Amino acid sequence: MTTTLTIDGNEAVARMAYLGNEVIAIYPITPASSMGEWADEWASQGRPNLWETVPKIIEMQSEGGAAGALHGALTSGALATSFTASQGLLLMIPNLYKIAGELTPFVLHVAARTLATHALSIFGDQSDVMACRATGCAMLAANSPQEAQDFAVIAQAATLAGRIPVIHFFDGFRTSHEVAKIAAVDAETVRAMIDDDLVAAHRARALSPEHPVLRGTSQNPDVFFQSRERANPYYDAFPGIVQDAMDRFGELSGRRYTLFDYVGATDAERVIVLMGSGAETVHETVEHLVARGEKVGVLKVRLYRPFSPAALLEALPPTVTSIAVLDRCKEPGADGEPLYKDVLGALAQASADGQRSMPRVIGGRYGLASKEFTPAMVKAVFDELAAATPKRQFTVGIHDDLTHLSLPWDTAFRTDASRQLQHAVFWGLGADGTVSANKNSIKILGEATDLQAQGYFVYDSKKSGAVTVSHLRFGPAPIRSTYLVEPGMAGFVACHQPMFVDRYELLEHAAPDGVFLLNTPASPDQVWDTLPQALCTQIREKRLQLWTIDAYAVAAEAGMGRRINTIMQTCFFAISGILPKGEAIAAIKQAVDKTYGKKSRRLVELNYRAIDMTLSRLHQVAIPAQRASNVAPGPIAEAEMPVAYPDFVRDLTLPIYHGHGDALPVSRLPADGSYPLGTAQYEKRNIALEIPVWEADLCTQCGKCVFVCPHSAIRARAFAAEAVKEAPPTFKHVPAKSKEFPAGTHISYQVAAEDCTGCGDCVEACPIHDKSNVSRRAVNMAPVGPLREQERDNFAFFLRLPEFDRAGVKHNTIPGAMLLDPLFEFSGACAGCGETPYIRLATQLFGDRMLVANATGCSSIYGGNLPSTPYTVNGAGRGPAWSNSLFEDNAEFGLGMRLAADQLMGYAQQLVREMATEIGGDLADALVTADQREEAEIVAQRQRVARLLEKLASSRHPCARKLASVAEWLIRRSVWIIGGDGWAYDIGYGGLDHVLALPYDVNILVLDTEVYSNTGGQTSKATPIGAVAKFSAGGKATAKKDLAKIASDYGHVYVATAAYGAKDVQTLRVFHEAESYAGPSLIVAYSPCIAHGYDMLYNQRQQELAVKSGHWPLVRFDPRLAEAGANPFKLDSAAPSQPVKAFMESETRFAMLQRSHPEAALHFLEQAQQEADRRYKAYQDMAQGHADESKSGA
Repeated sequence: MTTTLTIDGNEAVARMAYLGNEVIAIYPITPASSMGEWADEWASQGRPNLWETVPKIIEMQSEGGAAGALHGALTSGALATSFTASQGLLLMIPNLYKIAGELTPFVLHVAARTLATHALSIFGDQSDVMACRATGCAMLAANSPQEAQDFAVIAQAATLAGRIPVIHFFDGFRTSHEVAKIAAVDAETVRAMIDDDLVAAHRARALSPEHPVLRGTSQNPDVFFQSRERANPYYDAFPGIVQDAMDRFGELSGRRYTLFDYVGATDAERVIVLMGSGAETVHETVEHLVARGEKVGVLKVRLYRPFSPAALLEALPPTVTSIAVLDRCKEPGADGEPLYKDVLGALAQASADGQRSMPRVIGGRYGLASKEFTPAMVKAVFDELAAATPKRQFTVGIHDDLTHLSLPWDTAFRTDASRQLQHAVFWGLGADGTVSANKNSIKILGEATDLQAQGYFVYDSKKSGAVTVSHLRFGPAPIRSTYLVEPGMAGFVACHQPMFVDRYELLEHAAPDGVFLLNTPASPDQVWDTLPQALCTQIREKRLQLWTIDAYAVAAEAGMGRRINTIMQTCFFAISGILPKGEAIAAIKQAVDKTYGKKSRRLVELNYRAIDMTLSRLHQVAIPAQRASNVAPGPIAEAEMPVAYPDFVRDLTLPIYHGHGDALPVSRLPADGSYPLGTAQYEKRNIALEIPVWEADLCTQCGKCVFVCPHSAIRARAFAAEAVKEAPPTFKHVPAKSKEFPAGTHISYQVAAEDCTGCGDCVEACPIHDKSNVSRRAVNMAPVGPLREQERDNFAFFLRLPEFDRAGVKHNTIPGAMLLDPLFEFSGACAGCGETPYIRLATQLFGDRMLVANATGCSSIYGGNLPSTPYTVNGAGRGPAWSNSLFEDNAEFGLGMRLAADQLMGYAQQLVREMATEIGGDLADALVTADQREEAEIVAQRQRVARLLEKLASSRHPCARKLASVAEWLIRRSVWIIGGDGWAYDIGYGGLDHVLALPYDVNILVLDTEVYSNTGGQTSKATPIGAVAKFSAGGKATAKKDLAKIASDYGHVYVATAAYGAKDVQTLRVFHEAESYAGPSLIVAYSPCIAHGYDMLYNQRQQELAVKSGHWPLVRFDPRLAEAGANPFKLDSAAPSQPVKAFMESETRFAMLQRSHPEAALHFLEQAQQEADRRYKAYQDMAQGHADESKSGA
């Protein structure tokens, strides 16, 4: 009997790779990371491979490092593998050339992903693998989770037999993250596929002092060419070897493959050729069209390299007259993409040799960055092939109104296969558990029924708080639908977030007579009157059942906070009836136990309680005949609000935000990827259930609530009392308490209700309590519903108030600095994010002159992810100029910014000197000699540059135009290099170290979350000892790298560690000192993250505990003090007052190890305490030692 599994493509591949290898070198990159995570978890459990040994899992500092480790392991006789994607694959290319050149058996598993060009995209296409065509590696394409599993085995068998390394690839996200029911390959089948004699032969070729050889020589022109040709027989033989492995696998499993698999009419005239997941959509469409008498087919390319023209020609029906070759990549400047060129060449050669007549061949691009590819688009391609003169080159899936390459398609087209399936769509919010619950639902359906099941999950690359849409399908036949659930096809639609009813077209997917489940705080008898008219109309017109539950209320009563995933999952099974109710509840509880059991038994029990409470709170709502006219409608949708949007926002930002980005034409998009700042203010995500309310009578105006706000959603502003004459009636303001302000100055603390995420950090930071009611603070959380509209008006008025004169505010105090407008606002970061307060602070202090180089990671995603930009401008239109290059090169990228700024300033100064007589000697001298270390000096320089430009406008001097073009560079730029610990400690450390070793004026901000936050929480060298993270399932066995100590050893680098929640004044001081230092500065900022495993409401408490336990000492090293003969090293935190144990036990990332590996947990805890003691003592000695040296020197 065939065993089935319901898993995603990554897990399917990881199972096979783990069985067949001994060394697995890994590095995290989306969407391939989970393959390495599975391998690490299985190794931590002691699971053996085929040879009854536990593979060695090693995380390297980069993909390039992983490839180097693999090369060494392979050369030394081990079977080794890795998993990667996109830029990571590119970093492996040099080693791939070496591994292939040395004819080394090896399989690299790639979740194919687009490459960063004008923008980064984490989504799937084949751009990355196409960059590897010339490496000498074979390339094997899988189209589905089933094939990805099968081909992982076939590739391993073939590479051992043929000695050609194999890149086994499958589409990122569409295959890697699709959850599907597959026929499992068991260990016995893998064992049968792997020839022990070939493994022995690989080991015999290993480098060994027992039979030494020299490999990796340097060759001269006399023999290099011949040596390259010497490998030809291996490549000639390899297609046959792969086919042999496919045949053997077919005999063992019953699933048969060929190098080119043809599906369709035997007498087909029109054929589409492609590889990857899109081939399954074409397959489904071909079956639909053939059933209607159309002579069409699809040729699925399996082995792309070495390319076998003979196998291609053999698979194509002889009746074919026209072929469309589809590539999921773009090769700018070429007259066709790679697969098109290969197919065209094979057919042209066959025609020239008289083997067959030449068909018409056209080439198309589709599916870049996971762009949808549907049966309707497939039919459009077949229709184009039937045209008398089809486009030689085309695109499908977009609207190209610029170069007019795109094909139109019929959006109403549906296949028979699609109509025979059951579909469900679930709308959720990132981190609310919707996706994980639906993954469990698919697994339950796959394991508890005979149904085939498929789940695919759409989420943008923002952090938690972004919309997620889960697309589920199930039915009796194999599911080939590698596209989203189509409009009008979902019999079940669920909305897990009440605010979505005003924002998205939730019922676009709903099928007639289906079900709509809504999570809402409104009671069943009142909910209808809270819904927008358009939604009510759709419910009536589609004859939908309406079911409601107040899931947040259930979660709160069950003690689960805002986690509503299992509650909504229970509703789905209760309403759908796919499983008997009791069986469904038992299965959900089993899934809960599997998901949360290792983390916390208490969490499991809370979920059980929520599940048991759910059914009594689930209600079907009677649909009234017509809407009551005396009840006010729900909140106005953003698109309907009377706001004067900028053209760019109206035409691009908001359509993307409302889910209509797919419909935007090519001409609307910026050609070079440059976007205006300040568009996040128009998003109005409205995701907070509660918002802070300022209690003006209690407030001491300390500014702490503003300082800690991760989203700049609470602001402070000082203004003259007469400025609020036209204020809304509920706008709060009071006289300023500080005597430093002019008489009559008032202050307001205002919340942006529609931009707040409701994290509550501001309340936790508030130090003031009402003496008569200690639970009441100067800031308190309150339900957003009754407050939204009034606070919308209040915030709009607040923003119209002029910013208080920056020169009249103390920038070095928290109350003063927090009156400065932030130029970073409303980002897509997680609620309670521990990184963003540092960035916001930098923009408050220096934003009008910042050049920002941002490493790929969380900060680049919430800082620069469409549809909106959180960096913004001040009233003068100035603000941070921001760019992201790559993950690994950020320090060098930022250094380049500094070099350019210095060079252009020098050039401008040179021109000023040449024109000094015409400009005026005093002005010229001031322009060239201005110090510009302080803000007042920069303001003065701006004024001088303005006078200069006035003079140049009327000047006839031959240098006038040149100087005018670079005059702005006379104003000093503040260059900031920002990134996370994965960049700074690991992949980018070499560049970071080099930049620190140089004397240039750059400010480096390391947002240290102690894990790779953006890719899901993998270990970095910043991860502390004993922490459980992905790639360290058994706890990290070594101590955290001391980046600050290493940097301070240079002597000329300003270095500081900071934790804003532990010591805000020190953090503020650090930023001022770092920016004012005319050399390299490094701030290592402790940044709590959801990956740490606690409610982010308490992130300031955890920062304080980290400092008090000695886990995160606060230090500063200022070279200016040494130059003055003083102590440059300052220890800003007191000796630890709490044991490290108190800190570690308060965070799940440490505590969970006590349940999974209790002995290791105890050992690591002891080591962590020793490490904290040792580090603090070392810092004490450094501080005291410097002090002693200063005294002896005096």
